[in-house]
Amino acid sequence: MADDLPVARVVVEVPVLRLDHTYDYLVPVSMAEGVTAGVRVKVRFGAQDVDGYVLERLATSEHEGTLRPLRRLVSTEPVLPSASARLCRVVAEHYAGSMSDVVRLAVPPRHARTEDEPLAEAAVTTGDQPHTGSRPPRAPDGPAPVVSAPHGSAPTDAGPWTGLAGGEAFLRHAASGSAVRGVWSALPGRWAAGGTVLADDGWEDMIARAVRVVRDGGRGVLVVLPDVRDVDRLSRALDAAGLRDATASGRTLPDDDGRAHGYVRLLADDGPAQRYRSFLAALRGHARVVIGTRAAAFAPVAELGLAVVWEDDDPLHAEQRAPYPHVREVLALRSETEGCALLVAGLGRSVEAQALVRSGWAHEIGAARAVVRERAPRVRALTRVEVAREGPAAVARIPSAAWRIAREGLAQGPVLVQVPRAGYVPVTACGTCREPADCPDCHGPLGLASGSSTPQCRWCGRLAAAWSCPRCHGSTLRSVLVGSERTAEELGRAFTNVPVRISGARSAGGVLATVSGASALVVATPGAEPVAAGGYAAALLLDAGVATAGTQLRTRQDAVRRWLTAASLVRPATAGGVVAVVGDGDEVVTGALVRWDPAGLADRELDERVELGLPPAVRVGALTGPRQAVMAVLAETPLPPGATVLGPVPVTPADGGATVLGGELGDVRAIVRAPRGEGRLLAASLRAGVAGRGARRGAGTVRLHMDVADLV
Repeated sequence: MADDLPVARVVVEVPVLRLDHTYDYLVPVSMAEGVTAGVRVKVRFGAQDVDGYVLERLATSEHEGTLRPLRRLVSTEPVLPSASARLCRVVAEHYAGSMSDVVRLAVPPRHARTEDEPLAEAAVTTGDQPHTGSRPPRAPDGPAPVVSAPHGSAPTDAGPWTGLAGGEAFLRHAASGSAVRGVWSALPGRWAAGGTVLADDGWEDMIARAVRVVRDGGRGVLVVLPDVRDVDRLSRALDAAGLRDATASGRTLPDDDGRAHGYVRLLADDGPAQRYRSFLAALRGHARVVIGTRAAAFAPVAELGLAVVWEDDDPLHAEQRAPYPHVREVLALRSETEGCALLVAGLGRSVEAQALVRSGWAHEIGAARAVVRERAPRVRALTRVEVAREGPAAVARIPSAAWRIAREGLAQGPVLVQVPRAGYVPVTACGTCREPADCPDCHGPLGLASGSSTPQCRWCGRLAAAWSCPRCHGSTLRSVLVGSERTAEELGRAFTNVPVRISGARSAGGVLATVSGASALVVATPGAEPVAAGGYAAALLLDAGVATAGTQLRTRQDAVRRWLTAASLVRPATAGGVVAVVGDGDEVVTGALVRWDPAGLADRELDERVELGLPPAVRVGALTGPRQAVMAVLAETPLPPGATVLGPVPVTPADGGATVLGGELGDVRAIVRAPRGEGRLLAASLRAGVAGRGARRGAGTVRLHMDVADLV
């Protein structure tokens, strides 16, 4: 092969926009057999050796100079097959980043010992010939072929999907290999009075059913979820559906007949060995189903037929490293490049998902209103107007109506109490003039860790034992925001014979996965609500005004998603389940929860954003850096038709003195927006402008972030 294809085209791991190209190298004769598309290599780049990936072998090179030889073949494992390489390039162009940055997200670090693990001694069927040994034979570019059912077979049992408008049709098309796209707003599972399960149709059971149908149709499935707790819930549902965790025993092997019947979990928190083992299982075709968190979006699933993103509006789906891709957009691009079906699912509905439905790119999948009323709990909005008859008690944080709901719920089972903030009293104010209490050193907010603790700054940690108000010189403090621990303390005093449990990342017991069906008060912060056996009898969503306050674009949809997550754990109204929204929250968000209509809220939000020219109606790019450098990039970059520039404005400090978008103090930020149809041209133009300035070595570094979530 060295004589016929002596040139290797390589993408190098140099995350600099101006160097984001492919480079040609000579393949030494000693590496000729091992250097195939997708393998890792070491190359000489400038004055140092860097890592790279071979994209293809060529007969000739267009480079006019002398080619350098490859320095070393790191591994013969093709970890970047052609489909993954195309996806990485498309994602890099979409987000105006470098391909090497995307490849770093897509391919986990190599773990040599895991890569060399032997397979089972039994023969593994790959095609027509059995094979034994440490590694199954495969094509030069791609995973091992897998014996599978013929494409086009109809699903044998769509189960509860038949009760959704468009649900059964979606599964049928996905199983047959069609690139159908759907947006689905899930409902809570069904319970009977007393918490008895009526049917396995919770969101995890529905997704497990879809996985089974598409996999039985002979195609692979990828499911990306926000966090490990969601992955655990789906794992249990897949086990109940007859699929097995192929990595449970520490090895990823196909079944005796050579078909990949199991699934693997691909999690960044699993450690390098387990993560690489799961990655190789998908790459080699030993598992046709991959579930995991954000890192799994690029998993090389063989013959991918369906990609699913659960709760696409969860911030955990947004990558925090350049070029900041979002799982929903990665899977949407994957649907286009690989021709697979896509399901955007969640209890809520993101504005971006609603835009896909309105444009016709995706179809809505949902239940009839009668089904929604049957499955959802009763929701009451306990605003000051609603409880005005209670007199002065109407302004209490927990009015008497909420106490009654909790008391009645405890007679039937556990009661969930969701609190927007963790801690004891995270924010305080002067007890005399009610001016916010700030740290005298860094001006951060002062909080209390317990009822007897000394006020402490949440930014710098300085104790403020002798604090006095600079405005009125008062020395007493009052609570402004009450955290989960103080709430649990108050509830414990009110219900002396009822156990109180706290679930949260900062609590002593950490985040609880489940609780029993016995009467108890469970205080949890958003996202840390444990699942109760038989469902909660009631839920109190406290501090509605705090939960819906904010000026960010995502404030409303984040609030309704958090509320729906908690409310979905409560028994339906037909089984006595009640959810109380306590406080004067945003009327639009509260109304969406009362009606259980997240799609309606998303549609309304989309109308407002179209009118105001905000994402996702437009695409935006944020340029952050020194003012002179940002202005130079804007002046030198030709923008697409209809593009407008907002700013530049000073970067806004965040908690602890940090700044948004990775900017430094003194930096500015400019927002460039363009019509949705010019989005790719906008990304290409800004990318070229930033890369050009880097090539000219202009003073100051300008950072580019496409599709920034918030503009403030």
